[in-house]
This record gives sequence, structure tokens and C-alpha cells, in this order.
Amino acid sequence: MEFQQRGLGVRRRVRAVAGVVSGGLLAMSLATVSGCSTETAADERPGGTARGSAATVLHRAADVLVRSGSSRVRTTMETATGGTRVSIRGSGAYDFEKRRGRLRLLLPRDAMGAAEHAPITELLASGALFMRNRGAGIPRDKWVRVDTTDIPDGNLVTGGATDPLTAAELLRGVRKASLVGEEGLDGDLVRHYRGITDIGRAARLASEGARGSLVAAARGFGESAVTFDAYLDGLGRLREVRHRFTVTSRTDGQEATAGPDATRRRGAVGVASTTELYDFGAPAVVELPKPTDIYTGKVGSPQK
Repeated sequence: MEFQQRGLGVRRRVRAVAGVVSGGLLAMSLATVSGCSTETAADERPGGTARGSAATVLHRAADVLVRSGSSRVRTTMETATGGTRVSIRGSGAYDFEKRRGRLRLLLPRDAMGAAEHAPITELLASGALFMRNRGAGIPRDKWVRVDTTDIPDGNLVTGGATDPLTAAELLRGVRKASLVGEEGLDGDLVRHYRGITDIGRAARLASEGARGSLVAAARGFGESAVTFDAYLDGLGRLREVRHRFTVTSRTDGQEATAGPDATRRRGAVGVASTTELYDFGAPAVVELPKPTDIYTGKVGSPQK
């Protein structure tokens, strides 16, 4: 059985996230989005867990996190488009029981224009995303509220980070999975699973708090299949998951239409969203903004 040591100092990261950061942190104006449609063959090496067994373990990942209470979080969203590679990194904490989290996102210079952008604070809640210090003329002491059930991708990539519990809920839709092997992750032994999940199936099986966003994603993604790598510890807790999406938009900036011409005029961007969970039980106190603290004016592009 394969064993590798992985950790902060030696982890090789996929260099691929939001070269199209414009209307949102990751292209809120995208016409359509589609999951990666590339089939990943099951690992047939000796010692690999049976496909059904691996899928069952992954289907339970979200429920195990809820029982675990809370943890600290690291996120990375990476993309490569037009020869440019951009990464958005975040850190914070998440309360899985209350389905609330707080992230501090660091954006690179080229994601926001010539000037370096200050860190963006995000609050994650069921069906909602709150952002502060987003720029685009919004007062620094105000929050922008986004209804994640009304975004074409369900906020899987738009906000620059995938909600950690939603990332686990996506695994409820796993149709094909296999055990790659055992590895060391931040000093712990974890099992590495690889496979394909289905957004539509995940939406149907999701818990109530995640269903709305995943239903929106199932409608918005042209292709429901998404490849992933997931790492679970001996207690069945999700320690890291990497989903690979393909975000598709019209390259000429106009509304997408059906047919061959629309396909030709759309541009596909690969997006890898990674969520890392550690220090389970750490405090994750998240207070949502009061209505008076939410900005109600027009929200433009952060680049303007």
C-alpha cells in the first residue's frame, strides 16, 4: 500500500484559481459553469478498497464533520487561464454544527488589478455569503450579502473559497471512488480516495442547510460530474478535499446561447478548489452581521 509523507512544508500544490476574478471574486458574471467531465479510472492496485465501500465512506463525510463540531480551515482556489496562474488562499475556522464559518482571503495583485488588495473577510452561513473589505466603492465597515442559492454555481467557486461543509456535502454524490493508498498528512495517517462525484445527485441527498446552494449549482453547471481527491483520517473525518471544476463563460462578454456558435465563443477555465481541515474542536465563534451593517447599494466589480 502506497505511503507518502505530506505536510505544509512538502505538499506539492496544483498551480491552477481565478484568473477570471472580475465581477465576483471568481467571475460572478459567468454565463454557464460546468464540472470537470474527464473520467478518472478507478485504482485497481492490490489493497485498493472496493468501489462501493469507498463511496460509502465518502457519503458519510459531511455527517462525520457535523458530529466533530468545529475545526480550523485552510482554503486554496487556483486557476490557469490564458497562460496566467492565480491563487486565492484563505484561513479561518468553521462550526459544522451551526453551519457557520469565517475566512480571511488573500488575493494576489493580478487578481484585483495593479494595486495590491487588502485581505477580504468572508462569513459563511447556510444559503448566504457575507463579504467585508471587498472594495468596488463599498464602505470598509459594511458587509455585502450574497444569496448563494441565487448564484449559478451555488458559490462553489464564485466567492474564492468553497464552503467547507458544502465541499463535504458534494461527496454525497460520489458515484465512483477508489482507495489510492495511505499517506501522512500533518503528522497523521490518512486514507487518500479519488473519484468522481455528481453535483445533481449530491443536491438531492444533501442536508437541508446545503441543499439550496447545491440545487443552484446543479442547475448552473453544464456538466454534473466533478473529479476529486479526498483524504480522511482514522475517525472518518475529512482532512482535505480537492475538487476540480471547469468554469465556462462567453469569451466575448455577451450572454451565452445554445448551439455550436455558443460553444465556440465560450472560454473554459479550470478551477481547483482545495479545503483543508485541522485542529478539530478549536473554537469557531461566528456572529453574522446585523441588518444595519449590510450594504444595500449597488455592488460593482472589485476592479473598478
